Amino acid sequence: MTKVLISDSMDPRAAAIFRERGIEVDEITGNTPDELAAIIGDYDGLAIRSSTKVTSAILAAATNLKVVGRAGIGVDNVDIPAATQRGVVVMNTPFGNSITTAEHAIALIFALARQLPEADASTQAGKWEKNRFMGVEVTGKVLGLIGAGNIGSIVASRALGLKMKVVAFDPFLSPERSVEIGVEKVELDDLLRRADFITLHTPLTDQTRNILSAENIAKTKKGVRIVNCARGGLIDEAALKAALDSGQVGGAALDVFASEPAKESPLFGTPNFISTPHLGASTSEAQVNVAIQVAEQMSDFLLLGGVTNAMNMPSLTAEEAPRLRPYMALAENLGKLVGQILGEDIKSVAIEVEGAAAQLNQKPITGAVLAGLMGTYSQTVNMVNAPVLAKERGLDVREVRHDREGDYQTLVAVEATTSKGVRRVAGTLFGNNSPRLVELFGIEIEAELDGAMLYIVNTDTPGFIGKLGTALGEAGINIATFNLGRRKARDDAAALLAVDGLIGPEVVKTLCELDGVRKVVPLRF
Repeated sequence: MTKVLISDSMDPRAAAIFRERGIEVDEITGNTPDELAAIIGDYDGLAIRSSTKVTSAILAAATNLKVVGRAGIGVDNVDIPAATQRGVVVMNTPFGNSITTAEHAIALIFALARQLPEADASTQAGKWEKNRFMGVEVTGKVLGLIGAGNIGSIVASRALGLKMKVVAFDPFLSPERSVEIGVEKVELDDLLRRADFITLHTPLTDQTRNILSAENIAKTKKGVRIVNCARGGLIDEAALKAALDSGQVGGAALDVFASEPAKESPLFGTPNFISTPHLGASTSEAQVNVAIQVAEQMSDFLLLGGVTNAMNMPSLTAEEAPRLRPYMALAENLGKLVGQILGEDIKSVAIEVEGAAAQLNQKPITGAVLAGLMGTYSQTVNMVNAPVLAKERGLDVREVRHDREGDYQTLVAVEATTSKGVRRVAGTLFGNNSPRLVELFGIEIEAELDGAMLYIVNTDTPGFIGKLGTALGEAGINIATFNLGRRKARDDAAALLAVDGLIGPEVVKTLCELDGVRKVVPLRF
């Protein structure tokens, strides 16, 4: 039975959903790394929040693990490269707490604009310092968004409702999308120069780390107010402290820190600084939403093969998965066929789809081809880590989609470039669900790829089939199916034989000694 571990506190509806879907679930929270490593090998899935650290050591112990689901957006606590190497899908739930996080950013904008925490503390201390707390209006001010994705666009809509002018720096923001969400797309330097308020809504990557560095903070409008509810590490905290002290930054509000939990910081106690303990997603609605979403996503993956919001694999909806499954089986076998026959000589691969296949999501088909192909070199390859392994080997991978109609209603082809030229195999589906090879290196041949098989290239001569059958019979090898093709009479011919049992080196040597045989390759599917 499929098993999932929930290792962080989560709304009980997550466990209920797993059980409703027929998945066994254990809720064991507060584990030390050693305790988690001791039990994780029993589970197919791991559902977490921010407390559990899924390190390379944990993943090494997770011998059955197939998916890690993060109830929330940030996956800083998951070693994604290590998970990918081990073929473990890592998912998050980027939409469950989007509104909550955006609202928190807006709340901190108001708190900075009107100095609310300081005014509250002063008043409750028995002071009545009405003249001390002179705030600013947000109406008419320029809000600069660093990152205009899901949360950033929600902040933009709320800010526009407050009659703010919104500019955004986001390399992935298209002109059409910027018009749609009502923002002006600008370069970072322009944003820093113009913004009265700056909010950050971007993941932490090598490109975004310290995006508000000392150098960039110096470029801001004097008195700018900065809000970060995204990820710690986007702002150089020491530089921010210096800018607050000098007055270059008029106020700052951080919900996230470079090191969490933030028990100490150079920013603590600085005038005009507000901090909250990573509360961006902390509303009852958000907690329910992310718990439900992570349970549904993980269940879809474990039971149906659906992939949603994965960080290291193309998306594949639960509705698409059944339709794509026979294509993926065909694609994986084509990859295995090419990998086993051509071996180390492959320099690049093109995956082509035609007919009905061209109307489908091609990414899973490509992933399946690479999983089959890279299985030649690794025993632990799957669709998650196959693209990484291919990249490590310097394999160039292309996708080609043909709208044309060919001889088959649907077709998947793999073209491999080798030192000897381009070699192509192709397959189709019979009855929309039965994979079948139809082309093998320029020779038309129809065969099912299954179990133990033999690939033989020979010169087309009379009597060869009889000699081949005799040789296999004398070796005690039974032929299950025999599929033949040739370019033309007396030219190259190819045979694909399904056999009962594996073919050993001695049998291969015997077959290679038959007259006219040019190549013999045992295959396994």
